[in-house]
Amino acid sequence: MTPVRRLSSPIRIETSLDLHTGINVDDAAMTNRVPVTVIGLGLMGQALAGAFLKAGHPTTVWNRTTSKADQLVADGARLAPTVGDALKAGSLTIICVTDYQAMHELLSGTEVELDGTMLINLTSGSSAQAREAAQWAEQRGVRYLDGAIMAVPPTIGTAEAVILHSGPQSDFEAHRSTLDALGTVTYLGTDPGLASLYDVAGLAMMWSVLNAWLQGTALLRTAGVDAATYAPFAQQIAAVVAEWLPGYAQQIDSGSFPAEVSALETDARAMAHLIEESEAAGVNAELPKLIKAMADRSIAAGHGGEQYPVLIEEFGKPRDE
Repeated sequence: MTPVRRLSSPIRIETSLDLHTGINVDDAAMTNRVPVTVIGLGLMGQALAGAFLKAGHPTTVWNRTTSKADQLVADGARLAPTVGDALKAGSLTIICVTDYQAMHELLSGTEVELDGTMLINLTSGSSAQAREAAQWAEQRGVRYLDGAIMAVPPTIGTAEAVILHSGPQSDFEAHRSTLDALGTVTYLGTDPGLASLYDVAGLAMMWSVLNAWLQGTALLRTAGVDAATYAPFAQQIAAVVAEWLPGYAQQIDSGSFPAEVSALETDARAMAHLIEESEAAGVNAELPKLIKAMADRSIAAGHGGEQYPVLIEEFGKPRDE
């Protein structure tokens, strides 16, 4: 996941009247904002449309259940009667729906004219689906970027909302200033599947950290230590481990894993201790057993004297090999 950068606070202009021209500055700024369309008004879609409205972009919305647009319309959005009308209204269209199948169904209607559309798909899916969607879009004359939202709806419109994009860089750069209204936007590369891959890689990191914390919490609870007491210690451990990542990444990229801190065979003995402690305390030991099984396979392949990142070879191949 991309580190979040803080955005500087906007400068507040106390007067909206240009004394030389007599033109209302706020109105002029509004007319210079790119008109956008948001298709799909679940919690995330509503947040995206709301952020565009707040930033002053003329915003058109469409959703199958029109009542979901009520608050947005009250805030100044225009509700399009059809998907086709919605697409025509914006210079830039964001779609955020249930899945890629829903996207294809919505955009394949007979009343939908796609040629020339700038479409950014923020629907969750796989990298293969993203690449297929990019091909589908190209065949229909659509300029297409795929994306992934690494945030929850309440953070949209703030720097905490990290939104990843992949596809043609020229299209991203052309609309970056508009997309900045949504949060911290990051361009990953021309491969349209990269945003989805980063998304699932980030989820793997998130769940692994949480699962490790839950394992430790379950162990400590057997001794009467509550989760709140353990949490600050766990945070410290997580922060220290995070500092190792750049150096470990260099080892992975170079394919060389010298044991600068400890050897994998040493780590495997500690894994065995964790398993024994868990079983003795009556705590589920499936997770540490899985990790040790991978370490044992790597040691059997001759990597016991190398450092922990050598396990990338185990993570990088199917289990049945």
